Amino acid sequence: MTVQSAAPGPAGLDAPAVRAVLNRLYSQAERDDKEVMERAHADAARLAAPPTPAEASALCADALLPVDPHTGRLLYTLVRMLRPRLVVEFGTSFGTSAVQIAAGLRENGRGRLVTTELDGSKVRRARANLDEAGLADLVDVREGDALELLRAFDAPVDLVLLDGWKELYLPVLEVLEPVLAPGAVIVSDNLSMLPAAYLERIRDRDRGYVSLDLPLGDGIELTTWTGAAGAADARPGNA
Repeated sequence: MTVQSAAPGPAGLDAPAVRAVLNRLYSQAERDDKEVMERAHADAARLAAPPTPAEASALCADALLPVDPHTGRLLYTLVRMLRPRLVVEFGTSFGTSAVQIAAGLRENGRGRLVTTELDGSKVRRARANLDEAGLADLVDVREGDALELLRAFDAPVDLVLLDGWKELYLPVLEVLEPVLAPGAVIVSDNLSMLPAAYLERIRDRDRGYVSLDLPLGDGIELTTWTGAAGAADARPGNA
Protein backbone atom coordinates (compact mmCIF):
# COMPACT_ATOMS: atom_id res chain seq x y z
CA MET A 1 0.00 0.00 0.00
CA THR A 2 1.42 3.37 -1.03
CA VAL A 3 0.99 6.21 1.45
CA GLN A 4 0.81 9.60 -0.22
CA SER A 5 2.20 12.54 1.69
CA ALA A 6 -0.06 15.52 2.18
CA ALA A 7 0.37 18.36 -0.31
CA PRO A 8 2.30 21.29 1.15
CA GLY A 9 0.18 24.21 2.25
CA PRO A 10 0.45 27.78 1.00
CA ALA A 11 3.85 29.39 1.53
CA GLY A 12 5.49 32.77 1.23
CA LEU A 13 3.03 35.67 1.25
CA ASP A 14 0.16 33.19 1.06
CA ALA A 15 1.05 31.34 4.24
CA PRO A 16 -2.02 31.73 6.52
CA ALA A 17 -0.20 33.46 9.39
CA VAL A 18 1.62 35.84 7.02
CA ARG A 19 -1.51 36.65 5.04
CA ALA A 20 -3.51 37.30 8.23
CA VAL A 21 -0.93 39.78 9.55
CA LEU A 22 -0.60 41.60 6.22
CA ASN A 23 -4.36 41.84 5.74
CA ARG A 24 -4.75 43.28 9.22
CA LEU A 25 -1.96 45.82 8.78
CA TYR A 26 -3.14 47.05 5.39
CA SER A 27 -6.74 47.29 6.61
CA GLN A 28 -5.63 49.28 9.64
CA ALA A 29 -3.51 51.61 7.51
CA GLU A 30 -6.36 52.22 5.10
CA ARG A 31 -8.71 52.97 7.98
CA ASP A 32 -6.47 55.13 10.18
CA ASP A 33 -3.38 56.51 8.43
CA LYS A 34 -5.03 59.45 6.65
CA GLU A 35 -6.43 60.86 9.89
CA VAL A 36 -3.21 60.19 11.80
CA MET A 37 -1.08 61.92 9.17
CA GLU A 38 -3.41 64.93 8.92
CA ARG A 39 -3.07 65.36 12.67
CA ALA A 40 0.71 64.92 12.47
CA HIS A 41 1.02 67.57 9.73
CA ALA A 42 -1.10 69.98 11.76
CA ASP A 43 1.07 69.43 14.84
CA ALA A 44 4.25 69.83 12.77
CA ALA A 45 3.01 73.15 11.39
CA ARG A 46 2.87 74.51 14.93
CA LEU A 47 6.56 73.81 15.53
CA ALA A 48 9.01 76.70 15.35
CA ALA A 49 11.19 74.84 12.82
CA PRO A 50 10.80 71.81 10.53
CA PRO A 51 10.65 68.65 12.66
CA THR A 52 13.81 66.65 13.26
CA PRO A 53 13.73 62.93 12.45
CA ALA A 54 13.05 62.20 16.13
CA GLU A 55 10.20 64.74 16.26
CA ALA A 56 8.73 63.44 12.99
CA SER A 57 8.93 59.89 14.30
CA ALA A 58 7.03 60.88 17.45
CA LEU A 59 4.38 62.73 15.44
CA CYS A 60 3.83 59.67 13.22
CA ALA A 61 4.03 57.05 15.98
CA ASP A 62 0.48 55.80 15.32
CA ALA A 63 0.77 55.77 11.52
CA LEU A 64 1.54 52.40 9.90
CA LEU A 65 2.80 53.91 6.62
CA PRO A 66 3.26 50.52 4.92
CA VAL A 67 4.81 50.10 1.51
CA ASP A 68 2.28 49.79 -1.30
CA PRO A 69 1.12 46.15 -1.61
CA HIS A 70 2.67 45.93 -5.10
CA THR A 71 5.97 47.21 -3.68
CA GLY A 72 5.72 44.58 -0.96
CA ARG A 73 5.23 41.86 -3.55
CA LEU A 74 8.23 43.24 -5.47
CA LEU A 75 10.34 42.99 -2.31
CA TYR A 76 9.22 39.41 -1.77
CA THR A 77 10.00 38.61 -5.42
CA LEU A 78 13.44 40.21 -5.21
CA VAL A 79 14.24 38.11 -2.15
CA ARG A 80 13.22 34.97 -3.99
CA MET A 81 15.28 35.99 -7.06
CA LEU A 82 18.43 37.25 -5.34
CA ARG A 83 18.48 34.70 -2.49
CA PRO A 84 20.20 37.29 -0.26
CA ARG A 85 22.13 36.36 2.82
CA LEU A 86 21.72 39.83 4.35
CA VAL A 87 18.90 42.33 3.78
CA VAL A 88 18.87 45.78 5.40
CA GLU A 89 15.82 47.97 5.89
CA PHE A 90 15.77 51.59 7.03
CA GLY A 91 12.36 52.39 8.52
CA THR A 92 10.58 49.42 10.10
CA SER A 93 7.35 51.12 11.21
CA PHE A 94 4.87 48.34 12.13
CA GLY A 95 6.85 45.73 10.21
CA THR A 96 4.71 45.29 7.07
CA SER A 97 7.63 45.23 4.66
CA ALA A 98 9.71 43.23 7.15
CA VAL A 99 7.03 40.52 7.05
CA GLN A 100 7.05 40.55 3.24
CA ILE A 101 10.85 40.31 3.06
CA ALA A 102 11.09 37.67 5.78
CA ALA A 103 8.43 35.55 4.06
CA GLY A 104 10.79 35.31 1.09
CA LEU A 105 13.75 34.51 3.32
CA ARG A 106 11.76 31.72 4.97
CA GLU A 107 10.96 30.19 1.58
CA ASN A 108 14.57 30.49 0.46
CA GLY A 109 15.70 28.64 3.56
CA ARG A 110 18.47 31.16 4.23
CA GLY A 111 19.23 34.81 4.96
CA ARG A 112 18.37 37.38 7.60
CA LEU A 113 16.91 40.88 7.72
CA VAL A 114 18.27 43.73 9.83
CA THR A 115 15.76 46.57 10.13
CA THR A 116 15.96 49.82 12.06
CA GLU A 117 13.30 52.00 13.66
CA LEU A 118 13.68 55.14 15.78
CA ASP A 119 10.34 54.91 17.61
CA GLY A 120 10.27 52.41 20.46
CA SER A 121 6.53 51.80 20.29
CA LYS A 122 6.81 50.87 16.62
CA VAL A 123 9.69 48.51 17.39
CA ARG A 124 7.49 46.65 19.89
CA ARG A 125 4.60 46.47 17.43
CA ALA A 126 6.84 45.30 14.59
CA ARG A 127 8.33 42.53 16.73
CA ALA A 128 4.85 41.41 17.77
CA ASN A 129 3.68 41.34 14.14
CA LEU A 130 6.70 39.35 13.04
CA ASP A 131 6.15 36.91 15.87
CA GLU A 132 2.48 36.53 14.91
CA ALA A 133 3.51 35.85 11.30
CA GLY A 134 5.97 33.19 12.47
CA LEU A 135 8.96 35.08 11.09
CA ALA A 136 10.59 36.67 14.14
CA ASP A 137 13.61 34.37 14.06
CA LEU A 138 14.65 35.78 10.66
CA VAL A 139 14.56 39.46 11.61
CA ASP A 140 16.74 41.63 13.84
CA VAL A 141 14.69 44.74 14.68
CA ARG A 142 17.07 47.40 15.96
CA GLU A 143 15.85 50.46 17.85
CA GLY A 144 17.62 53.79 17.50
CA ASP A 145 19.59 55.92 15.05
CA ALA A 146 20.08 54.02 11.79
CA LEU A 147 23.32 55.89 11.07
CA GLU A 148 24.81 54.27 14.17
CA LEU A 149 23.03 50.92 14.01
CA LEU A 150 24.06 50.15 10.42
CA ARG A 151 27.77 50.93 10.63
CA ALA A 152 29.15 47.40 10.93
CA PHE A 153 28.17 44.09 9.36
CA ASP A 154 29.92 40.74 9.29
CA ALA A 155 28.70 40.00 5.74
CA PRO A 156 28.06 41.91 2.50
CA VAL A 157 24.61 43.48 2.12
CA ASP A 158 22.65 42.03 -0.81
CA LEU A 159 19.35 43.95 -0.68
CA VAL A 160 18.40 47.32 0.85
CA LEU A 161 15.01 48.91 1.43
CA LEU A 162 15.02 52.62 2.25
CA ASP A 163 11.63 53.64 3.64
CA GLY A 164 12.29 56.00 6.52
CA TRP A 165 12.98 59.72 6.90
CA LYS A 166 13.71 60.88 3.33
CA GLU A 167 16.47 63.34 4.25
CA LEU A 168 18.44 60.42 5.70
CA TYR A 169 18.37 58.24 2.57
CA LEU A 170 21.69 59.61 1.33
CA PRO A 171 23.51 59.40 4.71
CA VAL A 172 22.21 55.84 5.20
CA LEU A 173 23.32 54.90 1.68
CA GLU A 174 26.79 56.30 2.38
CA VAL A 175 27.01 54.21 5.56
CA LEU A 176 26.03 51.05 3.69
CA GLU A 177 27.93 51.63 0.44
CA PRO A 178 31.24 50.13 1.65
CA VAL A 179 29.52 46.81 2.46
CA LEU A 180 27.24 46.53 -0.57
CA ALA A 181 27.82 43.29 -2.46
CA PRO A 182 28.41 43.67 -6.22
CA GLY A 183 24.96 43.36 -7.75
CA ALA A 184 23.23 44.45 -4.53
CA VAL A 185 19.76 45.90 -5.12
CA ILE A 186 18.45 49.06 -3.45
CA VAL A 187 14.73 49.86 -3.30
CA SER A 188 14.02 53.51 -2.44
CA ASP A 189 10.37 54.13 -1.57
CA ASN A 190 8.31 57.32 -2.00
CA LEU A 191 10.09 58.55 -5.12
CA SER A 192 8.13 61.81 -5.33
CA MET A 193 9.44 62.85 -1.91
CA LEU A 194 13.13 62.02 -2.38
CA PRO A 195 15.75 64.79 -2.20
CA ALA A 196 17.43 65.76 -5.47
CA ALA A 197 20.90 65.07 -4.01
CA TYR A 198 19.94 61.48 -3.23
CA LEU A 199 18.51 60.86 -6.70
CA GLU A 200 21.59 62.39 -8.30
CA ARG A 201 23.78 60.00 -6.33
CA ILE A 202 21.71 56.86 -6.88
CA ARG A 203 21.49 57.52 -10.63
CA ASP A 204 25.21 58.18 -11.13
CA ARG A 205 26.83 55.38 -13.15
CA ASP A 206 30.27 56.82 -12.42
CA ARG A 207 29.68 56.11 -8.73
CA GLY A 208 28.73 52.50 -9.43
CA TYR A 209 24.94 52.68 -9.69
CA VAL A 210 22.44 51.68 -12.38
CA SER A 211 18.93 52.83 -11.62
CA LEU A 212 15.37 53.26 -12.90
CA ASP A 213 12.10 54.53 -11.51
CA LEU A 214 9.00 52.33 -11.28
CA PRO A 215 5.35 53.46 -10.92
CA LEU A 216 4.51 51.42 -7.82
CA GLY A 217 2.64 53.18 -5.03
CA ASP A 218 4.07 56.67 -4.63
CA GLY A 219 6.89 55.61 -6.96
CA ILE A 220 10.06 53.71 -6.19
CA GLU A 221 13.62 53.87 -7.45
CA LEU A 222 15.08 50.44 -8.19
CA THR A 223 18.87 50.48 -8.22
CA THR A 224 21.75 48.06 -8.43
CA TRP A 225 25.26 48.59 -7.13
CA THR A 226 27.61 47.41 -9.87
CA GLY A 227 30.75 47.42 -7.74
CA ALA A 228 32.33 49.01 -10.80
CA ALA A 229 36.05 49.58 -10.87
CA GLY A 230 36.73 53.18 -9.98
CA ALA A 231 33.47 53.61 -8.09
CA ALA A 232 35.34 53.68 -4.78
CA ASP A 233 37.56 56.46 -6.11
CA ALA A 234 34.47 58.57 -6.71
CA ARG A 235 33.34 58.41 -3.09
CA PRO A 236 33.77 61.48 -0.87
CA GLY A 237 37.06 61.49 0.95
CA ASN A 238 38.97 59.51 -1.67
CA ALA A 239 41.59 61.22 -3.76
